Amino acid sequence: MCGAPDQDTLLPAGTDLTKETVLTGKVLAGGLPVGGAFVRLLDSTGEFTAEVVSSASGDFRFFARPGSWTVRALSRSGNGETALTADGPGLHKTEIAVA
Repeated sequence: MCGAPDQDTLLPAGTDLTKETVLTGKVLAGGLPVGGAFVRLLDSTGEFTAEVVSSASGDFRFFARPGSWTVRALSRSGNGETALTADGPGLHKTEIAVA
């Protein structure tokens, strides 16, 4: 069983987006959500930082620091990645297309 928190669209109670940086998004294949994808967070040097499993609706979330990130998804439907820049606290959204 994965120890990662549930990856639903709701943020945990008490999340203060004026102080916290949250990277969130969806994994998609052909426009449809991909659940069970391994979503990895890589820092600006390409170093592995964290990993979660996308929810049944393809959602994922990371609490991170501001900066430049690569978000990579690995799934049965294929792999994909996207760059995401979080220039400060708040909610930063992206989508990852896998093929």
